[in-house]
Amino acid sequence: MSQTVDRALSILPLLAEGPAGLEQVATRLDVHKSTALRLLRTLHEHGLVYRQQDQRYRLGARLFALAQQAVEALDIREIAHPHLAALNERTGHTVHLAVYEQGEVVYIDKVDSRYPVRMYSRVGRPVAITVAAVAKLLLADLPEPERRAVAERLDYPRYTARSTPDAAAFLAELARVREQGWASDLGGHEESINCVGAPIHGPDGRVCAAMSLSAPNVVVGADELLRLRPLILRTAHAVGEELCGRHGSERDEHEEPDGRDRPDERDRPDDAVHLADHHDADHDADHHDAGHD
Repeated sequence: MSQTVDRALSILPLLAEGPAGLEQVATRLDVHKSTALRLLRTLHEHGLVYRQQDQRYRLGARLFALAQQAVEALDIREIAHPHLAALNERTGHTVHLAVYEQGEVVYIDKVDSRYPVRMYSRVGRPVAITVAAVAKLLLADLPEPERRAVAERLDYPRYTARSTPDAAAFLAELARVREQGWASDLGGHEESINCVGAPIHGPDGRVCAAMSLSAPNVVVGADELLRLRPLILRTAHAVGEELCGRHGSERDEHEEPDGRDRPDERDRPDDAVHLADHHDADHDADHHDAGHD
């Protein structure tokens, strides 16, 4: 670690003890006041420290937000894993859990399939953001200006003929995902792999994570995988409800962040679910969703 980074990070536990002035920080770090001021200004620019009216510094709100995100990510994985394992046990297919962090969508959990053909994906690695179903779900929930900015700065590799070709197509796909509340991948990253994903809502009603069920064509076809969508949605809903319960949420379980009603598959008659499955499978076959996992 560089000396500058080491010194800057050393300021944070110091301020955790309480607000401190420039001279106190310089003394604790054993540096000149000009050096301490430069470090404090850098931390202030990133929202990690805040200068009070009395010219003392305290920890910034951005630091608390980052800490909360880290705690929630750990909570999500801990809460979600039994549900992911149960979905894997019931279907036999690979299950992924992912979150959006610092411009990337990253896998934080995975339960491998029972069959010999395995998915090439690893926990901690970023996904193919322009095609992955979990990425679509997470990016679709971003505010429109941020969603557009992300889409316009991405590259669009042509993994297969079904990969998302450009920002305009990606934004249109995100709008569709946002409206329907789920995402799919029909060979967008690998021609032989299909995937269906569902969002997990946090205590604030926003999408805090996404999960997916993936399988190769040699094991199950796209239409058959799409018929598992109600089960995937119920699993994601159960994870969200447990997460909200842990955080003492008062969110109405049937309401979207923007106030729209969110359909709950468990409240629909079996016949209605099956009819929706067949309709959506035909719809997806025509539109060729892109994304992997």
